[in-house]
Amino acid sequence: MGEQQSERGIQRLVFAVNGQRFELSHVDPSTTLLEFLRSETPFKSVKLGCGEGGCGACVVLLSKYDPVTDQTEDFTISSCLTLLCSVNGCSITTAEGIGNSKVGFHPIQERFAGFHASQCGFCTPGMCVSLYAAIVNAEKTLRPEPSPGFSKLTVCEAEKAIAGNLCRCTGYRSIIDACKSFAADVDMEDLGLNSFWRKGESNEVKQSRLPLLRCHNAICKFPEFLKEEIKAAAPVASEGNCCYSPVSLQQLQSLLQPNEAKNGMSTKFVVGNTGMGYYKELEQYDKYINLKYIPELSMIRKDETGIEIGAAVTITKAIEVLREENKGEFYQEGKMVFIKIADHMEKIASGFIRNSASIGGNLVMAQRKSFPSDLTTVLLAVGTMVNLMAGQRQERLTLDEFLGKPPLDSRSVLLSIRIPRWNLRRDISSKINTEILFETYRAAPRPLGNALPYLNAALLAEVFPCETSNRIIINSCCLAFGAYGTNHSIRAWKVEDFLTGKVLTIGILYDAIKLLETIVIPEDDTSYSTYRSSLATAFLFKFLSPLIDTNAEISNALLNGYTSYQLPKNSRTKQNYDQYGEIKSPTLLSSAKQVFQLSKEYHPVGEPLTKSGAAIQASGEAVYVDDIPSPRNCLHGAFIYSTKPLARVNGIKFKPGLDEVSALISFKDIPGENVGSKTKFGTEPLFADEVTQCAGQRIAFVVADTQKQADMAANVAVVDYDMENLEPPILSVEEAVKRSSFFEVPPFLNPKQVGDISKGMAEADNKIHSAQIKLGSQYYFYMETQTALAVPDEDNCMVVYSSIQCPEFAHVTIAKCLGIPEHNVRVITRRVGGGFGGKAVKAMPVATACALAAQKLGRPVRIYVNRKTDMIMAGGRHPMKITYNVGFKNNGKITGLQLEILINAGMSADISPIMPHSMLGPLKKYDWGALSFDIKICRTNLPSRSTMRAPGEVQGSFIAEAVIEHVASTLSMEVDSVRHINLHSYDSLRLFFENSSGEPLEYTLPTIWDKLALSSSFEQRTKMIKEFNKHNRWVKRGISRVPIVHQVRLRPTPGKVSILRDGSIVVEVGGIELGQGLWTKVKQMTAYALSLIQCDGTGDLLEKVRVIQFDTLSLIQGGLTAGSTTSESSCEAVRLCCKILVDRLIPLKEKLAEQMGAVKWETLILQAYLNAVDLSTNTLYVPGFSSMSYLNYGASVSEVEVNLLTGETTILRTDIIYDCGQSLNPAVDLGQIEGAFVQGIGFFMFEEYSENSDGLVVAEGTWTYKIPTVDTIPKQFNVEILSSGHHQKRVLSSKASGEPPLLLAVSIHCATRAAIKEARKQLLSWCGQDGSDSTFMLPVPATMPIVKELCGLDSVERFLKWTMATKSGNSA
Repeated sequence: MGEQQSERGIQRLVFAVNGQRFELSHVDPSTTLLEFLRSETPFKSVKLGCGEGGCGACVVLLSKYDPVTDQTEDFTISSCLTLLCSVNGCSITTAEGIGNSKVGFHPIQERFAGFHASQCGFCTPGMCVSLYAAIVNAEKTLRPEPSPGFSKLTVCEAEKAIAGNLCRCTGYRSIIDACKSFAADVDMEDLGLNSFWRKGESNEVKQSRLPLLRCHNAICKFPEFLKEEIKAAAPVASEGNCCYSPVSLQQLQSLLQPNEAKNGMSTKFVVGNTGMGYYKELEQYDKYINLKYIPELSMIRKDETGIEIGAAVTITKAIEVLREENKGEFYQEGKMVFIKIADHMEKIASGFIRNSASIGGNLVMAQRKSFPSDLTTVLLAVGTMVNLMAGQRQERLTLDEFLGKPPLDSRSVLLSIRIPRWNLRRDISSKINTEILFETYRAAPRPLGNALPYLNAALLAEVFPCETSNRIIINSCCLAFGAYGTNHSIRAWKVEDFLTGKVLTIGILYDAIKLLETIVIPEDDTSYSTYRSSLATAFLFKFLSPLIDTNAEISNALLNGYTSYQLPKNSRTKQNYDQYGEIKSPTLLSSAKQVFQLSKEYHPVGEPLTKSGAAIQASGEAVYVDDIPSPRNCLHGAFIYSTKPLARVNGIKFKPGLDEVSALISFKDIPGENVGSKTKFGTEPLFADEVTQCAGQRIAFVVADTQKQADMAANVAVVDYDMENLEPPILSVEEAVKRSSFFEVPPFLNPKQVGDISKGMAEADNKIHSAQIKLGSQYYFYMETQTALAVPDEDNCMVVYSSIQCPEFAHVTIAKCLGIPEHNVRVITRRVGGGFGGKAVKAMPVATACALAAQKLGRPVRIYVNRKTDMIMAGGRHPMKITYNVGFKNNGKITGLQLEILINAGMSADISPIMPHSMLGPLKKYDWGALSFDIKICRTNLPSRSTMRAPGEVQGSFIAEAVIEHVASTLSMEVDSVRHINLHSYDSLRLFFENSSGEPLEYTLPTIWDKLALSSSFEQRTKMIKEFNKHNRWVKRGISRVPIVHQVRLRPTPGKVSILRDGSIVVEVGGIELGQGLWTKVKQMTAYALSLIQCDGTGDLLEKVRVIQFDTLSLIQGGLTAGSTTSESSCEAVRLCCKILVDRLIPLKEKLAEQMGAVKWETLILQAYLNAVDLSTNTLYVPGFSSMSYLNYGASVSEVEVNLLTGETTILRTDIIYDCGQSLNPAVDLGQIEGAFVQGIGFFMFEEYSENSDGLVVAEGTWTYKIPTVDTIPKQFNVEILSSGHHQKRVLSSKASGEPPLLLAVSIHCATRAAIKEARKQLLSWCGQDGSDSTFMLPVPATMPIVKELCGLDSVERFLKWTMATKSGNSA
C-alpha cells in the first residue's frame, strides 16, 4: 500500500487514527497531520505549541506495518510538520488512543496524574505519547522481563523519553518521576511525592500501589483491517493531485522536467518535512514529491570499506545502523568512529524529529540554505562521500565538494552518502603502530540536543608514539568545524597541514590554535562571533592537549581505546581528559527530596491531593479554547503587525490571486472605541490608526476560511509605510529620559523612602558610586498561545471564549470596542494552557479582534495565534536600567542604598505603573540602613510590557543580590557573610515593611536561613568546592545561599456555591485555572467547609464537588487571576459561601436528626429542596486592611559547575526551604515552587528575548528562544515546605506559592558568578597578576557566551603561553 504509485500521484489515502479507519481523496498536499487531526477528527489531544517541531505538544505515535516480516515499527513524530499524504497505510495513536475516560486511563496517564506531573496540562498529552512510545519499543528488546508494573525501560531511557518535550509549568521534576516509575532499574526511594503511597512504606507496598502497566493495550495495536489492505497492496494511482510518490529513480527523473522551473513552477522534495520547522513555508508549492518509496534512497549497504546510507534514511535509523557496527564482524578499530558519529547524531533536534528527518534532507538544507548542520561537520571529518543525481546524470563527490557547489537546483537529488571505515595502519618493518583518535563536540544551550549549536567540531587524528621521546607524532588529521556563522562546515586545511608530521608539543599546539583563529571566523552579523571562534580553539585544545607530555605506554593506552573516558583508570592521559569535563555526571535528575508536614486540622484541606482534572489532561480530553469545535461557517483570523517602530501606514496589499481572504479589518471598521485592552492606568488601541507606535503593534486583522490561510495571508501582506516628517522613535530608556517620555505613577502606588539616606551614606566607611545594572526582557512561553473564539448571538449579543486570566476586563473592552452594552457581551473561560501574566492584559485584544470581526461579518470568528506572531506582539517582562550608590561599613554592613531605576514600559501604560511598588518589596529583603530611590516609567516605541510572573519582583530581588555581591567583592569578603550581616532583624523588618511585617513569630526567615545551612550542608560543601577548584583547571564550581522576602496582596474575589438535588455541588470562582491548582484547592475548601454540618457522608464530599468555567454574566467582579493570591482568595470566597449554606441547613438538619437520628447528606439536601431552602449563594470576599498584605519568606542554596572552555553552566544541586504557612495542598504548592524556580532559571541563565535595531523581536520561536528543559534543571532538587503554624489573618493559615519561589533562582546566577570569580582568579594568575580584582558584573541571562567571555575567551592561549613560560623558566 502506497508503493504502487504512479507519476500522477495519490488518489486514495487510507490510514487509521486510534484504531478508526480514515479514507481520503484529493488531499491538499500541504496539509499537515496535526491540521487534519484537529479539524477533521474528535481527537484534540494533539496540540499546536510551536509549529516547528521544537516543543513536543503535537507528538503522536506512528506505526508502520511490514507485511514481509509481519512486524510493526513504532515511533513518535511531530504531527505539526508531518504531511498528511505521508501517513498512507500507517496507524496513528494519540493520547486518547493510549487511554481515556471512556475505556479507562492508561497507567502512564494515571501515573502522570498521581505524581502531580501535570499543571496547565497543555503539554501533558505529548509527554504521555513520548513515554508510551519509549515503553512500546523497550518491550521489543530481548531484555529480561521486568517485575510486574514496570517496563523494560532503563531509568536513563525513561528520563530521555521526554527530553524533546517542553513544559513551562512543572519544573520537570515530577514528570521525570512519573517516567522513572516505569523503569525496570528504578530505585523506589528516588521517586518523589505522589498520591499512591505515603512516606516510609516498604518498596513492596509502593510497587503494589502503582497502577499496573498493561503493555498491550488493545486499542493501540496495529489495526487488522489496515494490515489486510497493505497485504492486498491496493493500487493508489490517480489524476489531479500534486503530491507524487515515485517508486524508482526513473519515475523521479520523469517528474523533474527541466521546463518547469523555467515556467515558475516550484517543487518540494519530501521525506519527513521537518525542514519546514526551520524554513517556514509562506506559499504553497506546485508539486510535492515524496522520496521515501525509492529503493535507492532508502537502502543501507555495509561492507569492509564502509557504510552507504540512502538519503531518505532517517537520522534515527542511521544512528541504529552505526551502533550496530559495534556488534559486527569487521575491524574492531574502526568501529569507534561510527559510535562517535551516532552519539553526536543523537544530539540533533529531538527524538520525534530524528525519527522522521532524513540524512539527505539535513545535508541538502546545509548545502542549499546554509543550515547550521551537525551532520555535515561530523561526516566531513571522516571523509564521507556523496552520490548526487543531477537530471539524468549521477556523480560521486566528497562531502567537501558537495558543500562547496552552488546551491542545488530543483532537478538535483542527493541519493546517498558513504561513510568510510577507518582502519588502522601497522608498519611491521618499523614497528610503528598508528592509532586513530576521533572526537566530536558541540556547544549548545541544551546538553541533550533540541538546540542549534554555537559551533560544532569533529576532529580526527592518526597518531603514533615518537621513538626518541615520550611524545606523540601526528601522522595525519582532519579537523572540521561548522555552525558558527558560515555558509557551511569547513575543513581547517591549513591547520591540518601544519600539524601533519609534527611531534606534538605545547608550542606546536599553541601555534596550531593561533592559526585556527585566522580560519574560523564567523560572517558579519553573526551573534557572539568571538565566542564562536573561541570554541574552535577550545575544542582543538581539548582534543590534542591530553597527548602532550605523556609517555609511550600511556599513549598507547590512550590510542587503543574508543574514547578518552574508556582509558585505563590509572592513565595520566585519562586524568588529563577528565579535567576537561570529558566525564560527565548523569545528564538528568539524579535525586530529589520533597519535605513537608501534613495537617489534618481542616481535612481535606492540607492534603496533597491530585490536581483536579489531571487525568483528562493526560489523556487530552481536557478542553481548551482551541479544542472547542468550530461553529458552522466559522472563519479564522490572523494579525498583521507593524515591522516599523514609528511610521504612517498608507495601505496594505496582498499578492494578486490570493482569493482566500474574506475580510481585512482595521481601526476604520471599529463601531465603538478603538480599544484593545484597558487597565486602571489607561488603554491601548486595538489597531494602530494612521501611525504605528512600535514594531509589533497590531495594524489589521485578516480573516479567511482556515487558520492556515489567514496566517499565510498575514505573512505575505505588504504594508506601505511612510516615515517622512516623523520624529525618530524612542527605542531606549536613555532616549526616553532625554525626551522626557514617561508614564505617570499614581500617588497611592509610589513607595515610601526608608530612613535618612544622607545620614546612611555619611556613616559609611566605604562607598560605591554610579554602578550600573541592565536587565532584559523575558517571554512568557505559555505552551498554549493566545486564542479566542467569538460567536454572534441573538439581539446583537456576542459570546466570546477566551484563554484569559481576566475575563471581566476583556468583557468591558469588547463592549467598548463594539459599541454595545456590557450585558450584550459574555466572556467564558474554562482553563488556560499556561498564563504567567501573559494571558491577562495581552489576551484582551485577541478576544476583542475576534469579536469585532464576528460582529462585522455576522459569522463566528476564531484565532489561534501562531508562535512567531505571539512572541513578536507579547511584550514580556520589563527591561530596565539601574544605577546605584551604596555605602557600607568595613564589616560589610550596608548603611545606605540609593537607586535610580529606568523601566522600559513600551508604547502604552498597561500595568507598568505598579512596577515601582512591586520592585521595592523584594528589594527590601535586606536591611539597607536607609533606602532612597527614583524610579521612572519610560514610554518608548516598543511593544508595551506587561505583567509576567513576579513582575518587578524578580528584578528587585536581583538588584539586591547584585549590590550585596558588589559590596562583598569590594571588601574581599565572603558574600554569604555580607548577606547574613544584612538580614533583617524584626525591628528593621517593621521599619521597611510597616503594615505587612506581621507578628514577630511570623518572621521565619532567620529560622529558614539557619535550617537551610544544615539541611544543605552549606558550610561543608563550601569548603569542598574550594578544594575542588584548586585541583580542577577547566571546570570551576560555585555555591550561593540567598534569601527572599516577598510581599503579596489579596484582592476582592467572588465565589458561588450551589448544591444540586442529588447532593452534588457546583462551584464558581473569580479565579481562573491556569495550572496552579486553583480548582483543586477550591474543591478541598468546599468539601471542608460543607463538612462542618457533620452529616453522614460528608467525608466523601470532595468527589461531589465540581468547579465550572468562569462566565462573566454568571459571576461578576471576577477581577484578575494574578499575584499568587487568587487561589486563597477564591478559597475564602467559597468558604464564606459554604458557611452561609451550612447556616441555612443546620436548622433543617437538627429537625431531621430529632426525627431519624443520623442524617445522610443526600437526605438532607433532598429535604432542603422539598422545604424550599435556598441552596445557592454567592459572596464577594473583600480582605480586611490587616489581612490584605503579608510577607513570604524562603531561601535557597544552589551549586553549579562552569566549563571554562565552553561557558556551559551545569546546575548540580538546589536546596529550597519555603514558608507556605499551612499549605492548602502541599502537592500543588511543591509543584508551584519547583515550576516557578525553573522558570526563574530561564530568566537568569537561558532566555534571550532579543530585538533588532527597530525593536522588532527576532527571538521568534523555539529555534532562537530557549526555555529550560529536562536536561538543564538541577541534578539534585530538594524542596522543603516549612509549615510555620497558625496565622490568624491568613486563609486557614496558608500563604502564597505561585510567584515568590521564582526569585530564589537568583541563587543559580550568584553561584555561577562565584564559579566565574574563581576562573578569573586563575586567568589573572596566568598573566602574572594576583587575581585580587574580583569585581565584575554578570549580565542576565548568564548564557554560555557571556560566561565564557567572563572566564576568558582567550583562556586557552593564555594558559599555553603561561605553561611555556613556566617551563622555560624552570629550564633556565
